[in-house]
Amino acid sequence: MHTEFALTLSCPDRPGIVAAVATFLFENRCNILDAQQFDDLESGRFFMRVLFAPTGEDASLDGLKEGFAKVADSFGMTWTLRDRSERRRVMILVSRFDHCLADLLYRWRSGELQMDISAIVANHPIETYAHLDFRGIPFHYLPVTRETKLEQEAELWKLIQSTKTDLVVLARYMQVLSDGLAAKLTGRCINIHHSFLPSFKGAKPYHQAHMRGVKLIGATAHYVTSDLDEGPIIEQDVERITHSDGAEDLVRKGRDIERRVLARAVRYHLEDRVMLNGRKTVVFSA
Repeated sequence: MHTEFALTLSCPDRPGIVAAVATFLFENRCNILDAQQFDDLESGRFFMRVLFAPTGEDASLDGLKEGFAKVADSFGMTWTLRDRSERRRVMILVSRFDHCLADLLYRWRSGELQMDISAIVANHPIETYAHLDFRGIPFHYLPVTRETKLEQEAELWKLIQSTKTDLVVLARYMQVLSDGLAAKLTGRCINIHHSFLPSFKGAKPYHQAHMRGVKLIGATAHYVTSDLDEGPIIEQDVERITHSDGAEDLVRKGRDIERRVLARAVRYHLEDRVMLNGRKTVVFSA
């Protein structure tokens, strides 16, 4: 079976980083399949993503990690090294609007999204989603009110831990996570925001956009932080609007944008293409 590894790293920029990575892989009999890099002149940090395959039968993930740790320490790297065959466990949170959930399920079942769904968690009962196929997927109904929010989040956090969830996806989950939970999920919780941030926040954004006569609507997928809808942006897209489009037309077109933007963001994360860069991200293209 063909084995591929993904190495991602960031560190203060200085000469010799690429040479050190390439030399390490060569000395460990690994073949580079794809390499992308970015030097952020503003922050002075260097980012790199390398896909490689071992040519020797004795190569192991643990052995490569142990060896590369010495290289990483010499450059002050923040890094990950992962076997690409190991699928991440993804938990999907959803409220009443289920179009993003339905799309993720389709892409998962078709093999487009290489992940295992650890659970679907909703603040609406399962009857709300009777038209969707949840076979083989654990479903958890965790209703929430202003008075029970902390207790509900405590149960949610226990579930995240017990299911060994790697990534949480807010698929139009219309609840604001507390600062505490957002901090625990730093860099591993993706939200889809139904507008081009920061315009048209709050309730009925497409109706707000319609009232303003916009010519473009958009959606934004970002990592969740304690700053509401201000987390590092992963992906965005837009759709053109004309004067003949009513508010419900914007809602319909908005659903399409939300689906594809969220799916791309999740795929980029699963494929180790996204790296945090302060309040921004570096996203290596597919």
